[in-house]
Amino acid sequence: MKTNEFKAGVLVAAMATVLPGAGQSVETAGDLVERIKSQDDKIRGPAWQSAEVAGAPAVKPLAEVMMDPDFEVARAAKRGLYRIVRHAGRPGAKSEAKAVTMELVALLQSAPAPVRREALWLLSEIAGDEAIAPMAVLLADAEVREAARGSLMRFDGRKATAALKSAFAGASEEFKPALAESLRERGVKVNGYPSQKRVPCRKTTVGE
Repeated sequence: MKTNEFKAGVLVAAMATVLPGAGQSVETAGDLVERIKSQDDKIRGPAWQSAEVAGAPAVKPLAEVMMDPDFEVARAAKRGLYRIVRHAGRPGAKSEAKAVTMELVALLQSAPAPVRREALWLLSEIAGDEAIAPMAVLLADAEVREAARGSLMRFDGRKATAALKSAFAGASEEFKPALAESLRERGVKVNGYPSQKRVPCRKTTVGE
């Protein structure tokens, strides 16, 4: 074998041990979480910066670590989760995107409020219309409804508009102005709930 051919073969073999193939992970979720929870920045930093290789199985474990009392550990877990989502959302990775979406939707059901908020925004980056219904459920949850409203506004189409309209019909009076604003932005006429953006925040003499 020629020298150049030998070097090329070694390079390909080395890359195969580093780069994950479709549907494969070179690092387990447990390994990733263990490194992210390290108190050593030199271990924790590279861990979240390469979290995408762990894929969908790491979504739930990282979400749990986001509630860690150590701020740096919690932040690293959040950053790692965002890397997984954005990597899975790349062109040509539909199966990865679907797997990650399913894991995020599962978080909406019982995760702590801060985690549910992040899951909503992450779904708005990667999910299709299949996530709208479970996201819309949280429009009735006072702890996360604003995040649900904002994230649903990032979805085009009638399904998201219908979800907002349905939520408006049964919403509390204090939340209806926000939903009305969202509906107007989508071309839906709403009477009785004027835009709060036009309400003065301090006393004015205009019109007197």
